[in-house]
Amino acid sequence: MNPHPEPAGSTDLKDRACAVVDDIGDELVAISHDIWEHPELGFGEHHAHEALCSSLEAHGLHTTRSAYGLETAFEATAGDSGPEIAVLCEYDALPGIGHACGHNIIAAAGLGAGIAAAAVASDAGGRLRVLGTPAEEGGGGKVFMAREGALDGLSAAMMVHPADHDLSQMDCIAIQQLFVTYHGRAAHAAAAPEQGVNALDAAVLGYMGIAALRQHIGERDRIHGVFTNGGDKPNIVPAEASMHWYVRSRDLASLAELQERVLAALQAGATATGASMTYEWHDPAYADMLTDDRLLAMYAHNAARIGRSLDGSDASPVVGSTDMGNVSHEVPSIHPMIAVAPPGVAIHTPEFAEHARSPAGDRAVLDGAKAMACTVIDAWEAWG
Repeated sequence: MNPHPEPAGSTDLKDRACAVVDDIGDELVAISHDIWEHPELGFGEHHAHEALCSSLEAHGLHTTRSAYGLETAFEATAGDSGPEIAVLCEYDALPGIGHACGHNIIAAAGLGAGIAAAAVASDAGGRLRVLGTPAEEGGGGKVFMAREGALDGLSAAMMVHPADHDLSQMDCIAIQQLFVTYHGRAAHAAAAPEQGVNALDAAVLGYMGIAALRQHIGERDRIHGVFTNGGDKPNIVPAEASMHWYVRSRDLASLAELQERVLAALQAGATATGASMTYEWHDPAYADMLTDDRLLAMYAHNAARIGRSLDGSDASPVVGSTDMGNVSHEVPSIHPMIAVAPPGVAIHTPEFAEHARSPAGDRAVLDGAKAMACTVIDAWEAWG
């Protein structure tokens, strides 16, 4: 990536912001560890909400708890005039494996970037908005906040996400969750099986229909699901069976096309067995990520200032979905990845969770805070 030219007068501001991160480094790492040690699922992140808001308030940022209609969301602001740049925090965990996506690092790095940028906002002539966004892991907190105006008036938005390499971006594709229920008729499986309609058979055939469909979908399409109910006892013909699916595609337009094919495959199971099928597409859908090249060049330059290269030419892309994609369709945005684990350690694994509370994870908190704070300073200059 081409170097980003240092805007006139920004070097001193950046040095001051980085010094703030160094001064509060122990606090940032402690908060990262605290959130890691108290994993909370989406929309229930009360401990993280309290820790982050208390820190922002203590450092003088005007902080609104339970912002934009969500109990565990927050907004903190600084600066009186100029373009407004947002730094986003995530802090929800995964069931069973805790912070295996490293959201404790996202939260603490965003916190540090916000406090550091706020310290120079008046001198830089810019405004800052730190957004605490709940339930990234499937809940879509950013989308609900955006609907209530959380992104209104912003010039740009950013966050960093842990990975096994320093990368310019995550390969984010669109996704929507699907809940499917098959309805049959119960009967004694030995005494009167002819009187039953087997909902589990319908679900299994629907699953096999998806398995066949997978052979004929695009290279950036993904379909994966689990059974969430398959009946109660073997000697009762299951009257109900249900599944939970993730359907992903390149963007929202191609996702809509794939959704129709998925429903057709699942409906075939109901048709074959005489069952009926009901379904619900979970709101919201997540959009693909649109990376703003100008903002990314700024971040890459500032990451290089602290010794992190975003080359990543030897790294496999991290493929996934995030509600940051929805943000990027409304505001110029970036979602770079910051290394916290050795190459080859995938996110959403118990191994990655351990690295999220390691010395490398702690370094990512401080480096991510510095790189983003400096990028906020550049963005104030660029959008001013």
